[in-house]
Amino acid sequence: MVDPFIPQLETHKLKGKLSGSWACKVGYDLRIVFDFVKGEKDREDDILLLALGTHDEVY
Repeated sequence: MVDPFIPQLETHKLKGKLSGSWACKVGYDLRIVFDFVKGEKDREDDILLLALGTHDEVY
């Protein structure tokens, strides 16, 4: 898995109605909201994508 915490992504844990999920920035106004989930066979966590869109669309 590629590191989801590289500084350019500004990955952060969410609060409020999306508490427990994570978000990262992939453009000026493009966000990805995701959760870390355990893969069945992998030792590392997988990423479950929950939303992709502008800041206003995903929050």
